[in-house]
Amino acid sequence: MSSTEISLGIIGGTGVYDPELFSDVHEIKVYTPYGSPSDMVQVGEYDGVGVAFLPRHGKEHTIPPHGINYRANIWALRELGVKSILAPAAVGSLQEGYSPGDLVFVDQFIDRTRGRNDTFYEGGQVCHISTADPVCPTLHGILRESASSLGMDAHDRGTYICIQGPRFSTRAESNLFRSWGAEVIGMTMYPECVLAREVQVCYATIAMVTDYDCWMTGRVVDGMEVVRTMRQNVGKVKKLLTEVIPRVPLEDDCQCRHALDGAVM
Repeated sequence: MSSTEISLGIIGGTGVYDPELFSDVHEIKVYTPYGSPSDMVQVGEYDGVGVAFLPRHGKEHTIPPHGINYRANIWALRELGVKSILAPAAVGSLQEGYSPGDLVFVDQFIDRTRGRNDTFYEGGQVCHISTADPVCPTLHGILRESASSLGMDAHDRGTYICIQGPRFSTRAESNLFRSWGAEVIGMTMYPECVLAREVQVCYATIAMVTDYDCWMTGRVVDGMEVVRTMRQNVGKVKKLLTEVIPRVPLEDDCQCRHALDGAVM
């Protein structure tokens, strides 16, 4: 078993995780005050960096977006020592210029979920965490630079509409979200990114466009289309990760690491 300190977490679908990329791979069961995370955490090493991978929906993709224990997932990674999280996720496009197969490094979100446990502060202390800029600027910059160095076409910004799921949007909803100027739509960024901020862990989403949602005339989104496009393009995400992982600073005085300053009452 490797003694390398675990510093980077990856939350994503099982298709993103490739054990052959890592050495000294083993599984760890993590207990949290918030119940069980989505699955066992797979830990390994890449280019001297300790990496913990957690499948967001479970290894067999059995947990729907609204049923994910987001608090347990973030707590488990933080408990292992993770300081930065990269979060690959499938999204639909709300704008014609964001095409299926494109990567998007989103920098904003609009929450349209309901009833999700979205804070670690439920009493005793009140925490008003700032999410004015919800994505870590350091990780966001590394993603942009890495994609550029690899010659990948990627959008360096985008607003992510997070819906409750598991259903897809109606055409009326999809067109409403388009009118708000949002670029992509998904079901998992919130409250994942907010919880990471509450434990002062850097967080960035790697969004992969799988479809045009249903705003485009004649189109209907279905789960099989999403999975098919994801499988066809997951190689991009894997290649990007191999470039990004060595660039993530192990010790960085990022603003995310001071998120609780002045936030806890």
